[in-house]
Order: sequence, then C-alpha cells, then structure tokens
Amino acid sequence: MDYVDLNLIEALDALLAENSVTKAAARLHTSAPAMSRALARLRRVFDDPLLVRAGRDLVPTPRALELRGEVHAVATRARALFAPSNAADPRTAVRTFDLQVTDMLSTTFIPSLIDDLRVQAPGISLRLRPENLEDTPALREGLVDLEIGIIRPGDPEIRSETLVTEALIAAVRPDHPLATAKTVTPQQFAAADHIVVSRRGRAHGPIDDQLADLGLRRRVVAVVPTFAGALFPARETDVICVAPARLGRPMLDALGLRTFPIPLALPPVTLGMAWHPRNHHDRTHQLLRERTRHIMAAAVGTG
Repeated sequence: MDYVDLNLIEALDALLAENSVTKAAARLHTSAPAMSRALARLRRVFDDPLLVRAGRDLVPTPRALELRGEVHAVATRARALFAPSNAADPRTAVRTFDLQVTDMLSTTFIPSLIDDLRVQAPGISLRLRPENLEDTPALREGLVDLEIGIIRPGDPEIRSETLVTEALIAAVRPDHPLATAKTVTPQQFAAADHIVVSRRGRAHGPIDDQLADLGLRRRVVAVVPTFAGALFPARETDVICVAPARLGRPMLDALGLRTFPIPLALPPVTLGMAWHPRNHHDRTHQLLRERTRHIMAAAVGTG
C-alpha cells in the first residue's frame, strides 16, 4: 500500500458512479483536469482503462463493473470513519464511571448526584473508588474516570476545574454546651473535646496551627477515617466535628446537629474535579461533568 494514494478510492467511487469525468469532478468539488489526472493514475494502478469512450459517453470496463460495489462500500466506510460521531445520546447511554470522591463529599454530594442522574441519564452508574488511589496516578492509568474533591497538583496533562469554594463550620449535638452559645470564643472552642477526620490518622491540622498561634491547644478525643464516622459520634456525645458549611447542610440537618462558625481565620476549602484528556471529548463523560457542575452549584446556592 505504500505506493497507493487512498484519495484515489474516493475518486474511483465518483467516476464509477457518474461514468463521467466532469460529473465526478463536480461531485467531489474539484476540477475536471484534476479528475482526469486521477483517472490516469487509477488506470496505471489497476492496469485497466476502467472507463472507455463509447460515442460521447464513457462506459465501464468489466474490471470497473467488478470493482464498483466494493469501491463504493470502502469509500462509504471511510467517510463514516472521519465523519462527526453520531454516537447514541449520552442521556440514554449505559455506562459505569469510576469516581474518586473526597470522603466529605461522599455523604453530602453523591446522594444528590445519584438522584440527578436517575432523571437526566438513568443508564449511568457510579462506582466510588477508595481514596487511597490518590497516591497513585489513578486518572492517568484509567483506574478513575473523574476525581471530585480537593484536587492536588499531579500529572501535568490532567485537566481540572474548580467547582466551589467552601467554608468550614463546627457541628455539635443539641445538648452540647456550645450548641446555644451566641458567640463561641477561641478559648471555648479549644477547651471542648474534638473528633478529627483523617484518612491517615493525623490528629494535627490547620485548626491546631491556628490555635497554637493564639497560645491555645485543643483535646482530640478521637481520629476517624471518614466524615460520616465523625458526624454520628458527634450526634451521640459532646464532641465538636468540622463540616462544610453548605455542602454538609443536608447531612447535618438530617442528624439534627447544630452548627456555629469556627472562631479562627481558617482559609476556605477549594473543591474541584479532575479527569484525564482521554475522556475530555467523550460525550457521556461530558454529561457527567456537566451534571457534577450543576449539582455542586445548586448545593451551594450558586446555580
């Protein structure tokens, strides 16, 4: 095939369909001389005249008639190959996506996303992967289709998008001594018992750094690996846990927890999503990202 110009297939298909150099040229939006040159090349390739003069018309040779159907089929398949995708509507696609979601969102955002997809794209199923995959190039290796949460710098080719900026608040049960306080001071906040969420088991974090700057130190009575693992103990005993102010509201209300501002100058938390370029133009993946964007905006009151 090294010496064959595949453009000749399109030319041959037009010539055999029209039996005319002029009409074939018009069909392919080219000139008659260019089509004549293509016919000359085709005659050399096939070692056959293909079209011969019969009075004022051209008629196909037996070899041309033999080729006509197969050439048309090949040309049709080639055009389909390079045509815009006419894949099924992503809203009716049946597909499973692997998601890696920050634990804080798995109990606050994912239920809303599931409800939304059941209406917008009921054929889409979600499979949540463990967060320990963040220590591997999961997006690059195809283990994860979409990461949602606090997006850390990683492979330079990974695409990402900021979704929302969220503040953190303190949550306690209604019987907690600070539940009805009009204002909670840093001293009161530090004096209370705390439950901390850390997948790696770390008890120290930004809150402790802020307290240390004020000469204060809190008592962490438990470190749990999941956000839900902090909320349920907070409902049953006098400990403070930290939650996202807007995204966490449905879960906090469902558990009957009271909230108050954390009396420290904590930076906001930026939440986003990340995906590999292999999925960037995939229509069903685009729909998943669009619904993620929509649900996140609605959850924080910006959509």
